[in-house]
Amino acid sequence: MKDLESWLKERRITEVECLVTDITGIARGKITPVSKFVAEKGMRLPESVLLQSVTGDYVEDDIYYSLLDPADIDMVCKPDAGAAYPVPWALEPTAQVIHDCFDKMGNPIELSARNQLKRVLALYAEQGWRPIVAPEMEFYLTKRCEDPDLPLQPPIGRSGRQETGRQSFSIDAANEFDPLFEDMYDWCEAQGLDIDTLIHEEGTAQMEINFRHGDPLTLADQVFLFKRTMREAALKHDVAATFMAKPVTNEPGSAMHIHQSVLDAKSGKSVFSNADGTMSQLFLHHIGGLQKFIPEALPLMAPNVNSFRRFLPDTSAPVNVEWGEENRTCGLRVPDSSPQNRRVENRLPGADANAYLAIAASLLCGYLGMIQKLNPSAPVQGRAFERRNLRLPFTLEQALERMEHCAELETYMGSKFVTGFVAVKRVENENFKRVISSWEREFLLLSV
Repeated sequence: MKDLESWLKERRITEVECLVTDITGIARGKITPVSKFVAEKGMRLPESVLLQSVTGDYVEDDIYYSLLDPADIDMVCKPDAGAAYPVPWALEPTAQVIHDCFDKMGNPIELSARNQLKRVLALYAEQGWRPIVAPEMEFYLTKRCEDPDLPLQPPIGRSGRQETGRQSFSIDAANEFDPLFEDMYDWCEAQGLDIDTLIHEEGTAQMEINFRHGDPLTLADQVFLFKRTMREAALKHDVAATFMAKPVTNEPGSAMHIHQSVLDAKSGKSVFSNADGTMSQLFLHHIGGLQKFIPEALPLMAPNVNSFRRFLPDTSAPVNVEWGEENRTCGLRVPDSSPQNRRVENRLPGADANAYLAIAASLLCGYLGMIQKLNPSAPVQGRAFERRNLRLPFTLEQALERMEHCAELETYMGSKFVTGFVAVKRVENENFKRVISSWEREFLLLSV
């Protein structure tokens, strides 16, 4: 706390946003004067916030009280001094500090998404390995929409016109929103977020931000904060930024591609490459683990009903866990690189996923392959869309059923977490089913 107190004092912070992330990825917590934050050295929150759905509902009572204390007690949230960031869009000098969740005995709360990523990183550390990740975040800019029944529309850029057609990698199309992105870059720099390249993606007003490679926990923190930052920058310029997996009909979905590699913790050398520069057995086993366990862990990477709208044949999103070198039709792409930078890109997670859980799941799948010495299928040459093996679940219901019956996930992530996560997502799915869509009204109302 001394380092954190000094950090707050140097920046003359007057207010602190104390943050934890729930299962969905929503920032929960308290806003407190800096004096109270320093005095209390953390905060208390009901543990039940970790079982809250995106709609604000909670899981069924029998599950709720089997996972939580019947008295609905508080958990202890302790600030991570390495996860303190300024809030550059705030009117007063404000900091946002990410907290970790513990019970009253000091044990990490299993339902915490950040704690789950820490658990996976500890598995790697026990083997003398250090994973490295580099996320890529896709998102759409849209007009602000007050009526959720209306389709989203492209925003109006500097030219005074809406974007039309596909503008992949267009510099001019991205420059339409220069003032917005200047604020976004300035705010990210103020926070120390390691963002790299901005590109215009395939969809109308769809963008992508790449993060520099680094420590998985730090990058998950930064993705969490980047989403807040991007939304705030968009609102300042009277548009909206959405990380929904499939927000616009007939447009590509938005992904969170995760590049991942593993280094030897002592030497810093990649364990994915042999001395002669060829692929190592550990690298192939890592891919084998991704192939075997991603179909079981898919809800952690595609957590919403909308997530599965990305997975359509012959679209830019992969519908498989095939692998191939420089092959974007594969769910697992191996980019061309030097031996030291050899990595695999997991192209399946959606932009709507909780970054802590998506990265934890992706690394855990690869870890299990390395530990169990799983061999991958043959790499794909050419299009992978036609391949029928290693199929993924097609709906959230199917995916949740596979997840709750996966023994490895229960062993390494804990039965309480798996039960709680599945229960939250089933509550959200039930809420979705209660809403009648415009498609049903358009095609069924007067026809059936």
